[in-house]
Amino acid sequence: MTADGATILIVEDEPPIRRLLRTTLAAHEYRTLEAGTGAEALQAMRHHRPDLILLDLGLPDRDGLELIAEIRKLGPVPIVVLSGRGEEATKVAALDSGADDYVTKPFGAEELMARLRAALRHRLQQQGADRGFTSGTLKVDLVRRLVEREGETVKLSPKEYDILEQLAIHAGKVLTHRHLLREVWRDEAVDPQYLRVYIRQLRQKIETDPASPQHVLTEPGVGYRLV
Repeated sequence: MTADGATILIVEDEPPIRRLLRTTLAAHEYRTLEAGTGAEALQAMRHHRPDLILLDLGLPDRDGLELIAEIRKLGPVPIVVLSGRGEEATKVAALDSGADDYVTKPFGAEELMARLRAALRHRLQQQGADRGFTSGTLKVDLVRRLVEREGETVKLSPKEYDILEQLAIHAGKVLTHRHLLREVWRDEAVDPQYLRVYIRQLRQKIETDPASPQHVLTEPGVGYRLV
């Protein structure tokens, strides 16, 4: 899904910020819907079926985290949280509640657009439009379980592949430490340090410069994303 034709529901209670977002999105060829409360957002979800929701957590009628859970009951639409709350615990809670990404105010337009594009790509992958991941010289074939960098096959350990598979399935989405431990180790109680060790090993194999990764990015205190 590209920007052309994609409809984004802006859920924000402050009119000046809604106007700024509407103008910014229109400049990038997105269509927009607007809601100032959680109730209006749910109504718009049911009647218009937007392609993505841009959600402020500080709404007047309900907690934003509760709204994420309610939206998830209605469908898999991507949710990008836009909020002034920068605490790591809030980010983790929003992502574990079902959000795809989190952008903290004040934000840059280009950063926001990149996050929206990534979230829309993630939705396409969920719909089965893409059974792999390609970015630059890195290719991940999820059907054949093959990984290539610069045309050469990359040999990964089972755990390294399982981590990369999760990141590729959810490419562009921030995966929390809890998610990766649950899906790869089947145990959320595993020490996250094990995950950090495997991420470091994975970067050594798939990144051109592991010290400055371009694909497996760290969201400090939260988790990782594949871009």
